[in-house]
Amino acid sequence: MRILVDADACPSRNIIEDLSKEYGIELHMYCDFNHVIRSDYGEVHIVESGYQSVDMVLFNSCKESDIVVTGDFGVAAMVLGKKAYAISPKGYIFSDNNIDKLLFERHISQKVRKGGGKTTNPKKRTLEDDNRLQEGLLKLIKRLL
Repeated sequence: MRILVDADACPSRNIIEDLSKEYGIELHMYCDFNHVIRSDYGEVHIVESGYQSVDMVLFNSCKESDIVVTGDFGVAAMVLGKKAYAISPKGYIFSDNNIDKLLFERHISQKVRKGGGKTTNPKKRTLEDDNRLQEGLLKLIKRLL
């Protein structure tokens, strides 16, 4: 088991790093060279900038039983197909039971925006989001230990 992070847009890397360190789990953070990310514990992988470049490198690195932290439903769906686990930076655990619905909702929202309509913006990050991430990640870690 390893923890892989789509770190370009992951605001709570410190929570992930602390849990990785506490449980002695290998940590890998992926970002493009437009982002400056440092880690005292994990390994930071910097990839070329480009459409989905981080997503593809992370996916190709992912193995069965890894935990992937990503806010991208497409990446989550792909890693679930590898029998890995996926959790969002806000602590929502993706599963085979919910990913199809999330992908469909994303598709509908894209169609609305393409047609000139508006969709709601994501809510601002809260302390509850941090707590949910910590609890969800801990739940996955304990399931795999």
